[in-house]
Amino acid sequence: MSGIWEAVLVFVRDHESYLLPIAFLICMAESVIVVSLFVPSTIILLASSTLLGASGVGIATLWIAAGLGAALGDWVSYGLGRVTYRRLHHRWPFYQNRRTIARGRLFFAQWGWASLFLARFMGPLRSFTPLVAGICRMPLLPFALASVASAFIWAAAVLAPTGIGAGFLLGR
Repeated sequence: MSGIWEAVLVFVRDHESYLLPIAFLICMAESVIVVSLFVPSTIILLASSTLLGASGVGIATLWIAAGLGAALGDWVSYGLGRVTYRRLHHRWPFYQNRRTIARGRLFFAQWGWASLFLARFMGPLRSFTPLVAGICRMPLLPFALASVASAFIWAAAVLAPTGIGAGFLLGR
C-alpha cells in the first residue's frame, strides 16, 4: 500500500499544475445550478488538499483556485437567475418544484446577503441561493461581496481538516 501512496504523491508533485485548474473547475461546478448535483467537490477538494499537503507542494494556490472557482460558479447561477427569471418556472427541474422556488425566495427575502453565507455551507442550497438572488434582482455589489467572501471562507473550511484551511482561517 505504501508503494501506491508514494506513486500518487510523486504524480501530484510532478503534475501540480493540473490540480489547480481541476480544483477551480470542480468548485465552480459545485456552485452552478443543476451541475452541482453531479459534482462531489467537497470530497475531491479534501482529497486534493491532503495529497498536496502530504507531497510538500504549496497549498495556498489550491485555496485561491477553490475560492475563485466557487465565486465564479455563484456568478453563473446568479446570471442565469437574472436572465431567465421569467422563463425559469417552465423549465426542468423547476416546473416540478415551484414550491421549492417559493421557499427559496422567502429564505432570500428574510436573510438577504447573509443567505449566501448560510447557503454556502448547506450543500443543496449552495447553487440554488445565487440563482434566487438573481431572480430577486439582488444588487450586484452586495452579491459580489457576499459571494466572494463566502467562497473563500468555504474553501478554507473545506481545507481545514487537513490543517491547511485552519491556517487561512486563523490568519497564519
